[in-house]
Parts: sequence; structure tokens; C-alpha cells
Amino acid sequence: MNRTTQGWIFGFLGMLVFSGSLPATRLAMAGFDPIFLTVARAVLAGAMAAAILLLTRQAWPGRREVSSLLLVSLGTVVGFPLLTALALQYITAAHSVIFIGLLPLSTAIFGVLRGGERLRPVFWLFSGLGSALICGYALRNGVNGALAGDLLMLCAIVVCGLGYAEGATLSRKMGGWQVICWALVAALPVMLVLLFLTMPASFASIDAASWWSLAYVAIFSSIVGFLLWYRGLALGGIGAVGQLQLLQPFFGMMLAAVILSENVDQAMVLVTMAVIACVFGAKRFARPVARQG
Repeated sequence: MNRTTQGWIFGFLGMLVFSGSLPATRLAMAGFDPIFLTVARAVLAGAMAAAILLLTRQAWPGRREVSSLLLVSLGTVVGFPLLTALALQYITAAHSVIFIGLLPLSTAIFGVLRGGERLRPVFWLFSGLGSALICGYALRNGVNGALAGDLLMLCAIVVCGLGYAEGATLSRKMGGWQVICWALVAALPVMLVLLFLTMPASFASIDAASWWSLAYVAIFSSIVGFLLWYRGLALGGIGAVGQLQLLQPFFGMMLAAVILSENVDQAMVLVTMAVIACVFGAKRFARPVARQG
């Protein structure tokens, strides 16, 4: 099995794990404040990451890696979880998950800016078409009371795309699991302080579903998914494998319908099917342009 095939397999598994993030976040918010939820998941994941690094006796990152790790931490450990949790106060998980389809375009753009990739024009056509379909769906019902939620989700997509591309580029030097573990540890001191500042007075009223959801986003969304995802991006290419996230809305919507009993309308299904066609088109033309010289 060649590196590209391995990259797509790891990327697909990572995408499946991430598909449960927004429904789980929505479920956890039934018991937790969105800011505390973001902090708690980062602290739990950071503690586990620190234990992994200590047990495996990993060397400290060099000075050149520190700035990149801070960008990964800002984008994926803090920015995306916080912004999506805030967005879910205004929009449903089924609606928010459609914005995830913009992540491939965001990741590919930052893959060019931060990872030095050069992709074929036809690739950008398919990636842009998939993103345009998703934006069109998001705007079809107007922006009446969901404007704040939509804007927060768009900001989340930008910072997450930066974190993905930066982490994938760094993974080629450090290894995917080392990158996400160090990024989680980098955010841990600040998150510990915020944990005590945002902690609720009592946990007595929080139900089991909220606790299980917190565990999912802390363990799977914050660690396991990234181990798979960064390895996939590093092996198969940031822009190319990143297109797999065009499929995430489909799986996320199904989970939102099953777990949260949210409605999935016909238009959403049709848009998702069209987007799936785009991801296969992007994959077909994902081979990077050869560099000159």
C-alpha cells in the first residue's frame, strides 16, 4: 500500500471521528456552559497528552517548532472548539455541520500558504464548487436569527483550516501524534487557570449524556481524531486528503438526526450528495503540480 492510499485511509477514519464532534458538543451543552465545555475538554485532553509524552519520553520541541505548535493549539485546541460551541447556541448541530464542508477549501488554501503545496486548477474548481454548494445551502433560508451562529462557524472554519495545515506540515518533521499532543500541552497552563475561573458552582444537575459527550470531545475529537487526521494529511497531501471533510456533513447530519432527533430536510441531503461528487472530482485531480527547478 503506497503513501497516498494510506493517507486517504487515515484521513477518512479521522473524518469519521470528527463527524461526531458537533452533535456531541450540542449534547454536552445541555449541561455545560460553552466556554467551560471548551476549557474542560482541552484540560482533559491536555492531561492525557502530557501523560503520553512522558510515558514515551519524547524530546522537547525545538524553537522552530514552538511557533507552529502555538498556531496548531490556537486553531484546533482553542479556536475551533470555542467558536463552534458558541455558534451552537444560535444554530442546530444539523445546520452547523454543513459549514464543515468549507474546511477542505480553508485547509487547502492554508496548505498552499503554510505548507508550500501547489495544486492543479481543476482541483480548485471541484473544491470551490463543493464549498459554493454548501454556502448556497446555508443562505437558502436567509440569515434571520442565525446570523451570529453562521458567522461564528465561518470564523471557526478559518482558524481550523490554519491549524490543520500547520499541524500537517509540522507532522512531516515530528509525527502526527506528537504534534497534537504538544499542541494540547502548550494550551494546558492557560486552560487550567480558565477551568477554575469558569467552573460551575455545582455539577449535581448535569446528566450522564453531557458527561459522556464531554468525554467524547476530549478523547476522540481532541486526540484520536487528530492522530488519524494529521497522519493522513502528512502522507496523502494537505489539500488532497483535506477534501475528505466534504463528506463530514453527511455523517454529521446523520448523527444529529439519530442522536439529537434533529430534522434533516431534503435540500440538505441533495446538497450533501452533490458535495460527495465534488470530493471524488477533487481526488481525481489532487496530484500536486510539479515544482520547477
